[in-house]
Amino acid sequence: MSDQLIYSGKAKDVFATDNESELLMVYKDQATAFNGERKEQIPGKGKLNCQISSYIFDYLIKNGITTHLVKNVSDHEQLVLKTELIPVEVVLRNKIAGSFARKFGLDEGKNLQKPIIEFYYKSDELDDPFINDNQIESLNIATEAELTYIKEQTLKINQLLIKLFSQDDLDLVDFKLEFGRVDGKIILIDEFSPDNCRLWDSQSHQSLDKDVFRKNQADLVETYTKVLNRLEGAK
Repeated sequence: MSDQLIYSGKAKDVFATDNESELLMVYKDQATAFNGERKEQIPGKGKLNCQISSYIFDYLIKNGITTHLVKNVSDHEQLVLKTELIPVEVVLRNKIAGSFARKFGLDEGKNLQKPIIEFYYKSDELDDPFINDNQIESLNIATEAELTYIKEQTLKINQLLIKLFSQDDLDLVDFKLEFGRVDGKIILIDEFSPDNCRLWDSQSHQSLDKDVFRKNQADLVETYTKVLNRLEGAK
């Protein structure tokens, strides 16, 4: 393995490897909120995010979703395919919560009539602004056909994950995905963990995601451990 750092993010570092088509993704013990304004080191977080994301990605792969995951290298490291990042964060909402509730002055918790897909331009400097389909096409970020495919994949992933989480008494409120291109094909990349989704206990509606850190509601490691245990069947 190479030790050349090629990208350092809020939650992960990415390193080059001896194989030009693969990268090493290392999960950090770091939690951030409010676009990095709040930042804390939390021992054990990286391991939990890696384990949860591996579980989710393995499940999606088994159900026909192509991802960048090659294999786990350790409890906090993954070997992934090198892709051309599409700099758009894809957000899907099943319930009213978070910024959607604030933007429209709505109470959290109500089911939306159908899932809503939103796009955000991936840029920390610009605070990840909202971007629409026409803007994405005009800026040559993605074609109309690619956006159609991304939406189809996002909706399919949503249905698969609703089924998975509901078995564990969890409501999938909303989530963020990222996609990349490899050999011209668009695939799912990044991670899927409580860092980039909202999960509520289906009975108590208690948050079991990064909102507990944002709102100082509960211990983040204990919360993520609960999610992992439910996924692995140790309720």
